Amino acid sequence: MITPAQPVSPAYAELRRLFEQRIVILEGPKGTMAQARQLAEADFRGERFRRHPRDLQGDNDILCLTRPDLIEKFHRSFVEAGADIVSTNTFNGTRISQADYQTEPYVPEINRAAAQICVRAARWGEARFNRRIFVAGTLGPTNRTASLSPDVNRPDYRAVTFDQLVAAYYEQAKALVEGGAEILLVETIFDTLNAKAALFAIENLFDELPARLPVMISVTITDASGRTLSGQTVEAFYNSVVHARPFSVGINCALGAKQMRPYIEELARIAGCFVTCYPNAGLPNAFGGYDETPAEMAAALAEFAANGWVNLLGGCCGSTPAHIKAIATAVAGLKPRPFPASAAPVLRLSGLEPLAI
Repeated sequence: MITPAQPVSPAYAELRRLFEQRIVILEGPKGTMAQARQLAEADFRGERFRRHPRDLQGDNDILCLTRPDLIEKFHRSFVEAGADIVSTNTFNGTRISQADYQTEPYVPEINRAAAQICVRAARWGEARFNRRIFVAGTLGPTNRTASLSPDVNRPDYRAVTFDQLVAAYYEQAKALVEGGAEILLVETIFDTLNAKAALFAIENLFDELPARLPVMISVTITDASGRTLSGQTVEAFYNSVVHARPFSVGINCALGAKQMRPYIEELARIAGCFVTCYPNAGLPNAFGGYDETPAEMAAALAEFAANGWVNLLGGCCGSTPAHIKAIATAVAGLKPRPFPASAAPVLRLSGLEPLAI
């Protein structure tokens, strides 16, 4: 339940001032940074999981426990590049996603450790560069969808229930906050029902906290159709989540900046909150890599900023500290999208399409 009278955290007020003053920079991905290192199974296992019964290679979240030094190094490299927000290495940090590796019992510890690593990197950056660095706790989409059946012969079947998602997201969010997260970032949303479960879990957590944290929401538009994987348009998605009074709503992943342009423009037109954008470094090539250079990506995102569409920019898959540095340099001095004035109340509904009454 949303309690309008609940106070906001000091970080909430600080972050709002920053978003109003200039375009904020979010760090890049930790997953593709880890993949570029070509880590071996031993890196993921460490000594602690040496006898674990399942292979752990590819479980980037477990690196928060077995290679915290490496994850902190990633965060620091993005801070050096100009990031104002570091986000936890917890994209698959729910017990639903960790079930693939039989590591569900370690989920709270993974998330607390991930947030603590971010806090260390943020404090290091603040001391070195004399600027405020915020810590965001990342809640990814999970590897299951509540809206679609994974079995084409059983359209009614679901691999996960709403209640299971709520419980998993609550556990993750609680541990992230315990570890020091100042922001909760629900990102790479491909199924709106999953996102609504995450937002419901976060509200349950806020009922137990003395103050609300900023909640940032970022959806994924999967292709040129302009829709999420579960079929919603950008405006329909916005209508589905605006009840949660998000600090920001944005788009990330799946597309490069050039392909994302019309959807960010639309979101900037309708959003009654801050707008964020962190695309991939172009579309993936035939080998699954990303070829867009820092200069190319920065030029496209600088256009978004110059048009007054965004308050935060960053990079998703394939982007490196060099990309983040180029983006920060390209938008330095450009004004952020003004926070919209309160509009007359409108009944906003959504299915796959939006409806405003």
